[in-house]
This record gives sequence, structure tokens and C-alpha cells, in this order.
Amino acid sequence: MLGHHYTHTFLETAVASLNAGCNLELSCGMRNNVFMHIPKALAMGNITLQMLRDRVRPLFYTRMRLGEFDPPAMNPYSALDLSVVQSPEHRNLTVEAAVKSFVLLKNIQGTLPLRARGLASRHLALVGPFADNPRVLFGDYAPVPEPQYIYTPRRGLETLGANVSFAAGCSKPRCHQYSQAEVVRVAGAADVVVVCLGTGVGVETEARDRSDLSLPGHQLKLLQDAVQ
Repeated sequence: MLGHHYTHTFLETAVASLNAGCNLELSCGMRNNVFMHIPKALAMGNITLQMLRDRVRPLFYTRMRLGEFDPPAMNPYSALDLSVVQSPEHRNLTVEAAVKSFVLLKNIQGTLPLRARGLASRHLALVGPFADNPRVLFGDYAPVPEPQYIYTPRRGLETLGANVSFAAGCSKPRCHQYSQAEVVRVAGAADVVVVCLGTGVGVETEARDRSDLSLPGHQLKLLQDAVQ
């Protein structure tokens, strides 16, 4: 609310939020946040102790129901490790969710899907900054990635036994430095070209919006070269 000029100080923000029924703050740190001004608001009489108790009560009831105050031995989730989280059952479910979430805008002449059994006899070119860089495949608010569990497009296609030639063209999504010759050489000798483009958190995240929807840097040129 401070950034949108609805209030002028964190103290005003704390009072307005509590009066509106808000009882949870998504804060960036302990040193400079809104909720640390609540004691001052209470001392000044801007809010009452009963209001403060009314706001806090549902939070602690919810935390109790979630088991946050239970001994770890009573929490079944405390015994989970990567052998469970990364079990074949869960990994297969992840693949199913990914397959069902694809949005296919065009499929001219039935190009897709590529049949796995026919990939070995075809030469694939994989180009673009998202083709083999696990660091850029996660969006904003993603968990800390475990590299051994990340399948980039390159790793996935090679796992299927495909004959893959790879050229990133540019090492980062911003694509300020573009190796045109590398992309043209790899794409020109292929039967199928897979182009992996996008933005990533280095280009856009929360509070880092873009003014247009253009591909960053030389990515459009990379796509045009691959198509040509």
C-alpha cells in the first residue's frame, strides 16, 4: 500500500491493514517491514488489544491444525526424503502433468508428436538458450532445483536415443551475444529443428515487468535463422 501511495508510512499501513481484517504479511525481511509497527500502533491507541487478538487467533489455530507445534515424531511428513519425493510414481505423475499442460498453437502437416521409435534414424538439431541450461527452466517462486533431477530438452531427447546436435546460440536468455554461424551450421544439417526460446527469471519476475512481449535480445533472429 505504501508503494501505491495509499498510505505514507509503515505505521499507517499497519493500522489500515488490521482495520481491513488483514492478519498476514508477506514480508521481505525482519529489519524493515510493516508488522513490526503494530506495537507502536497499539501504544498510540490506533488499534485495540482485542482487535489484535482477533487477528492473531485464526493464524495460530491454522498453525495448530497444520501440526506446526506437534512433536516431529507425530508429523508423517517429517519422515519423507528424496527416495519418496523422487520415487518413480511421483516422477511419472510429474511427466503426466507436464504432458497434459502443453499448449499447442499450431501443428502444421501433423509435425507433432515426434515418435520416439523413429528418432534414431533422424538427425535433430536443438538450438536456443533454453535447450540445455537447467538454471533458466524455473520460474519465479520455484523451489531450489536439484540438478540431477532436471531434464533439459537436450538431456530428454538424448535419453530417447535421438541423434542430437546442439547449439545454444546464446548462453543466457537475454541473448546479447549471439553466435549465428553456430546455429545455422547445426540447423542446416538436420531433419528436424527444435528451437527453445523464452525469458526466464533473469528477464522477468515479480516487480520486474516487461514493457512488451518481444523475445529478448537476438532470440528472434535466432528463430528466423533456424527456420530459414
